Amino acid sequence: MSQFPVRLLLVLFLAFAFSRAILRRKEGAMGLGSFLFWAGVWVLAAAGIIRPDFTTYIAKSIGIGRGADVIIYLSILIIFYLLFRVHIMIENLHHEITKVVREMALGEIGKGKK
Repeated sequence: MSQFPVRLLLVLFLAFAFSRAILRRKEGAMGLGSFLFWAGVWVLAAAGIIRPDFTTYIAKSIGIGRGADVIIYLSILIIFYLLFRVHIMIENLHHEITKVVREMALGEIGKGKK
């Protein structure tokens, strides 16, 4: 049975995701670095879907047996990296909120003494 319909659906999904990244970049909601990262992810994913032998070639060149294994390893690395980035963003947000609340509380105390 042909894998063409499945590959076509996957590539269409990746094209949609890529178009969303372009739209977010044009709106100014995504920085250049983020855009380049996601554009690279979507383009490499499409290349792996269109030419599965590409992932096998990459796997063999770095000493891994199968192309699917390379995709899994890279996906796990990317997910952990993104999780780390989100954690850092949440920590920074927590510190900013604490700072604002502290300043507001001190402002209220100052107003009450007058």
